[in-house]
Amino acid sequence: MQSVLYWNETNPDAAPIQLTIYDNYIRGIPNWLTHLSGDPNLVLVKHDITNPLPADIPDFQFIIHAASIASPTFYRKYPIETMDANVNGLRYLLEYCLRLKEKGNPVEGFLFYSTSEIYGDPTPENIPTPETYRGNVSCTGPRACYDESKRYGETLCVNFAQQHGLPIKTARPFNNYGPGLKITDRRVLPDFARDIFSGRDIILLSDGSPTRTFCYITDAIVGYYKILVKGHPGEAYNIGVETPEISMANLAERVVDLARELFDYGGQVVRQTSSDQDYLVDNPNRRCPIIDKARQHLGYAPSITVEEGLKRSLIWYSGNREAEDA
Repeated sequence: MQSVLYWNETNPDAAPIQLTIYDNYIRGIPNWLTHLSGDPNLVLVKHDITNPLPADIPDFQFIIHAASIASPTFYRKYPIETMDANVNGLRYLLEYCLRLKEKGNPVEGFLFYSTSEIYGDPTPENIPTPETYRGNVSCTGPRACYDESKRYGETLCVNFAQQHGLPIKTARPFNNYGPGLKITDRRVLPDFARDIFSGRDIILLSDGSPTRTFCYITDAIVGYYKILVKGHPGEAYNIGVETPEISMANLAERVVDLARELFDYGGQVVRQTSSDQDYLVDNPNRRCPIIDKARQHLGYAPSITVEEGLKRSLIWYSGNREAEDA
């Protein structure tokens, strides 16, 4: 969203992009959104995507369905709402796209945010993971409300694209991080940042062995817009980085080293066991994408190193230490 408004600011001679946001604010209203509320090219509408679309919804050229809860702590708190947004809310938007086509004003692009979680815990021979991997996912576990509803959402997108000739495309994000991911999000980097700026040791609620690749938010955003505009209808694209694949323990140590360098942080990494017995159930041991398809179809080329991305993130969190919890 901010990238669209920034484009308007930096291209004053071009017709501005008119942006409308629908949100139910179940996770609270971020400060940066409040600061943007006076922008003449931005319209904010409070709406729950699990309900039918407003009767007065205008015709849009491009639609991005990102109305989902992606933090495991919160989608486990709101499992039904998570599934409804990923399935029922998506269906409302796809039907809306079909109506626009039938009235002669079709959308130019539709992007559904899926997730790398649709792969579950891939078998070793499927890491790095291509889009063709079908997944190893529990349909009843504590993460299933998110994983399985995203999988079904992708099925809806493929069939609407094929049956109705709609430009529906899907993104599968791999561990995005960076400014904008608020410090109360309960995912790994915000949790580390909260410990740092509270003057506490960094708490690692596992043995630290699971590995991930981490994609900085600016690289990810470029990838998402490329899918929206250039992606092939009915196709899904991994968006992330292929290297380095690092363990949670290594990530924690990197963050500690940076915090000491930037903020004279005096803490250390401490391993504990979560009081939540389901905390690590169905948590993938490894997550690493193959992004050849995005390179070939979209010209996707992420460039921010994890060292630079972590540094930028910690500097941002140093100025955004407080955020509404949900």
